[in-house]
Amino acid sequence: MTSPHDGGSGAPSFTIDTSKPHPARMYDYFLGGKDNYEVDREAAEQFIKVAPEVRAGVRANRSFMHRAVRHVVAEGGVRQILDVGTGLPTEPNVHQIAHAIAPETRVVYVDNDPIVSTHSMALMDDTDTSVIQADLRDPRAVLDHPEVREAIDFGRPVALLLVAVVHFLSDADDPDGIVAALRDALPTGSYLVLSHATGDIHEDRREDAASVYNRATATLNLRSHARVLDFFGDFTLVEPGLVQVPDWRPDEPPKRDAPPIGIYGGVARKNGR
Repeated sequence: MTSPHDGGSGAPSFTIDTSKPHPARMYDYFLGGKDNYEVDREAAEQFIKVAPEVRAGVRANRSFMHRAVRHVVAEGGVRQILDVGTGLPTEPNVHQIAHAIAPETRVVYVDNDPIVSTHSMALMDDTDTSVIQADLRDPRAVLDHPEVREAIDFGRPVALLLVAVVHFLSDADDPDGIVAALRDALPTGSYLVLSHATGDIHEDRREDAASVYNRATATLNLRSHARVLDFFGDFTLVEPGLVQVPDWRPDEPPKRDAPPIGIYGGVARKNGR
């Protein structure tokens, strides 16, 4: 998810701003990608200086997403995925992971950055995957988008992915209301996959690192375990609950010398009443 520019009208306009660091492009740089500008690289290097574990962190977050998608498709039986705030594509991406298990799975990627949309569409090679441009800050616009409505049947279970995106919503954006609006649109049997940065893990709470984003197009809002847990509402967390992302059903035991990762991740199911 990236920050829109409203031009004073209050309505988001999806323009490319290369004058400020951009969270999606910084994330791409952390992952070793090339879809970024000098302003993004400079900010990312400042972040690395005060939070040297960030590269390991974003890789761990991607791995969490891979495992979570495998879980909701293979074990949860979900065949529809709505990935909001998808960011610049990195292979394997959500549709590739899902289709390796169930080729009929429909995937819709949502982001408000035109660069993300362009790059994501270039990777689309089938009719079961769509890319739309919309903003998380307007959940109704996401849910009511014609292409979302065409691809996603909200009468059947959906996996909603909010991976490393809600922390770019400030408290003034009403993140609880935004996430609740998306959760409430999902039928019984659906899943919420969410990861979120935190200051809980480190003594300095990584406040200096978060401040790097103060001059970016969206701020980084670190939240506690209890606050991140709130975003799951009345959904039921699957084991092991809300944990640091390397600890969510790891494919192999974590390395002993692995740095602590300040990102929580969890997967929760909407059960029937």
